[in-house]
Amino acid sequence: MSPLTEKDRPIIQLLLSTGTCPRCVLRFCCVGSQMLYRHPHEELLKDLQKFLRNSHEEEGSVCLDVSNPPCKRLRLEPGEEGASDRNCNVAIPHLPGNICNVCLGVLQEFCEAGFVKKVCQKVNSADYQFISFVFSVSLPPQLSVRERAAWLGVKQNLGLPFPEDDIIQLKEAYKWIIHPQLSEELGVPADGKVFFSAFFFLRHILSLLFLVLDSLFYFTLQSVFTRMAVIKALEKIKEEDFLKHFPCPPSSPKNHCDALEIQCNNGAVFVAGRYNKYSRNLPQTPWIIDGERKLESSVEELISEHLMAQFKADSFNFSSSGREDVDVRTLGNGRPFAIELVNPHRIHFTTEEMRRLQQAINDSSDKIQVRDLQLVTRSAIGRMKEGEEEKTKTYSALIWTDKAIQREDITFLDDIKELKLDQKTPLRVLHRRPLAVRCRLIHTMRSEYIDEHHFRLHLKTQAGTYIKEFVHGDFGRTKPNIGSLLNRTADILELDVESVDVDWPPTLAD
Repeated sequence: MSPLTEKDRPIIQLLLSTGTCPRCVLRFCCVGSQMLYRHPHEELLKDLQKFLRNSHEEEGSVCLDVSNPPCKRLRLEPGEEGASDRNCNVAIPHLPGNICNVCLGVLQEFCEAGFVKKVCQKVNSADYQFISFVFSVSLPPQLSVRERAAWLGVKQNLGLPFPEDDIIQLKEAYKWIIHPQLSEELGVPADGKVFFSAFFFLRHILSLLFLVLDSLFYFTLQSVFTRMAVIKALEKIKEEDFLKHFPCPPSSPKNHCDALEIQCNNGAVFVAGRYNKYSRNLPQTPWIIDGERKLESSVEELISEHLMAQFKADSFNFSSSGREDVDVRTLGNGRPFAIELVNPHRIHFTTEEMRRLQQAINDSSDKIQVRDLQLVTRSAIGRMKEGEEEKTKTYSALIWTDKAIQREDITFLDDIKELKLDQKTPLRVLHRRPLAVRCRLIHTMRSEYIDEHHFRLHLKTQAGTYIKEFVHGDFGRTKPNIGSLLNRTADILELDVESVDVDWPPTLAD
C-alpha cells in the first residue's frame, strides 16, 4: 500500500485542477493499494479535496485505505463547518460528472454498477460454461497520448522528475476495480490463468491530438492509429516537440469513450481417443485437390461433427499419431488422435456423457469406430508425438509377384531381423514432403503363403516407414525392397495397419 504524502500534494493539486479523475490522480501518485481504487468515485474526490485542504498540522502521510487495522481516513462531509476556510490556495473545478482528461471516463463510467450488470448480461446471454474468468479491455490509442501529456505536465510544471514507468497502468487499475464486481455478479472468481475471457472494446473519436501526431510521424503511423503504432511514435517524439504541440496536462474532452462490443471466448478443450478405419475409400482428412473435393467424407469429419455439436465449438483442429492412406485400413486397437475444440460453449462432460458421445459417433457410420474417448489437457497431447519415430507399428500387406513363387521362396523373410532401409522421399508424396533419404528399420517379418503369385507379409517396423515403397521399390528409391529380396517384381494389393504402439491415451474400461 502506497499512502499519500506531502510530496503528492502538488501532483494532486495540478491534476485535479485540470480535470483529472481521482483514480487517475492516484495512479500518477503511484498508489498501489487495490482496495483504494474500488472506493466510490465521489468519495475518493472528497478525500483528495480534504487532503489538499488539510494544513500542515497533519504530519507524515495520509492513508486513504480501509484495511485492518484502519488508517486515518479524512472525509469532508457535506456542510462541514469551516471546511472552506482550510484551503490550499488552489481552485478545484473537477466535478463528479466531468469526463477525465486522462482516462476519458474509463475509470469513471465503465466502473459503475450499471455497466457491470450490462457486461454480465452479455456474458450470460452467450451461454458459456465456465468456473472462473478474466476480463480484458482494449483501450483507445488516444489514451497513450493523453497519459504522456499528463506525465509531461506534472514533470514540467512541478519539476518533479519521476519515471513514467512508475505510474500505475490504466488497465491494471481498471482490473483492480472491475474484477471484484464482475466476480460477485457472475458468481465465479477472476483468475488470469483460466480459460474463459471476456474482451471489452472501447473507442473514442479521433481528435486533434492524432492529427498532430500523424503530421509529426506520418512515416511511422501511416494513418493507422493502432495502440502499438501510437506507442512507437511516442517513443520517437522528443519531449520538447511534444510540449509544443500538445497541452500538458491534456485538455478536457467533450466525449467519453464508447463501448464498441463485448466478446466472450472460452479456452480450447481437448478430446482424445483411438479410431479404427474400416473403409478403403476414406481419407483421414478432407481430400481436396485444386479446390475440388475428391471424396465426400473423412475420418476427421466423421468424428468432429459430433464433438462440435455437443461442445458447441466454433472450430476444431485434428491431429493424430501418424496417418494412413485413403486405401489403408486401421485395425487392432486403433490409431491415437486428438481434437482441439476452439471456443467451446460447453466444457463440462461426465464420464457417462463422454461414453454416450462415443457411442453416437460409432452408431453414425460403419466406416470408423472410436474407443477410449476422453477429455485431456493440452500438455498431455504432447505424449502422442513424443518419440514418434522411435515407436513401432505393425502392418499386414497382401503382396503380388510377377513370377510364380513357392512357399520356400519366401520363408527366408521370417529370419530377417532389423533390416535397414534407405528410403528416398516417395514420388507420390514428393509434392508435399522435402526430398531426403530417410533411414528406417524393419524389425521383423512373418510371411503367409497364399498361392503362386500372392502372399501376405506381417511387418513390425519403425514408425515413419513407407510400407508400399518397401514392397515395390518405388523405381529403386527404396533399397532394399521386397522385389529386390525376391529377385522379381512385387507390388502391394492391400495394406492394413494392425497396431500403433503408442501408449496414449489411457485405456478406459468399457
